[in-house]
Amino acid sequence: MLSADKNSPLLTIPPLENGDKLTRYEFERRYHAMPNLKKAELIEGIVYVASPLRIKSHGEPHAYIMGWLATYKAATPGVGLADNATVLIDADNEPQPDALLRFETGGQSCINQDDYVEGAPELIIEIAASSASYDLHEKLKVYRRNQVQEYLVWRVYDHQFDWFTLQQGEYIQLEPNTDDIVCSQVFPGLWLVKSALLAGDLAKVLAVLQQGLSSQEHQDFVEQLSQLTT
Repeated sequence: MLSADKNSPLLTIPPLENGDKLTRYEFERRYHAMPNLKKAELIEGIVYVASPLRIKSHGEPHAYIMGWLATYKAATPGVGLADNATVLIDADNEPQPDALLRFETGGQSCINQDDYVEGAPELIIEIAASSASYDLHEKLKVYRRNQVQEYLVWRVYDHQFDWFTLQQGEYIQLEPNTDDIVCSQVFPGLWLVKSALLAGDLAKVLAVLQQGLSSQEHQDFVEQLSQLTT
């Protein structure tokens, strides 16, 4: 019979559990000891462990968002894109947002020596079940306090998409223009037809994005970014 190894981390480090109140150091220690755990977050010192993800309520919406953002990044050198990357945002919060965009040079965040995002990305997107989700409550407060410039939440069951922009320390909803397009205030050319996204019309979403990428404001933005890296 095999004897238990008293030095095994599985015996000495407790698992992460929903609702645990931990420091960021202890959260990271337990997370690293659970290599099979796909997603856990520390929000205001409280642990949130993700449940298995369903395709219609999360997997498919997430894929649409990543396709939209990846198309934007491909046309915008100097903008960083990440999917489910851990963000070391402050002493009590270590979220793992569904998607983020950041300035690779001269922005609010950096990639630290351990290959984590440290600081606040300029734009964060979360896929949420409904308005009851902590994405629209606890996380929103954390992102606002840490100066995330734009925060987007797709409330799948509510059939709603919220696009917040930070103005004088508060999040204000960005409204569509007369063509039913929402235009990012931080990433010029990042255009979205919310109605098409909510209807699952990815072709129209990408077609309108291409219009944004062809705009003069996007061309000027790309030129500005190129000057930062030269």
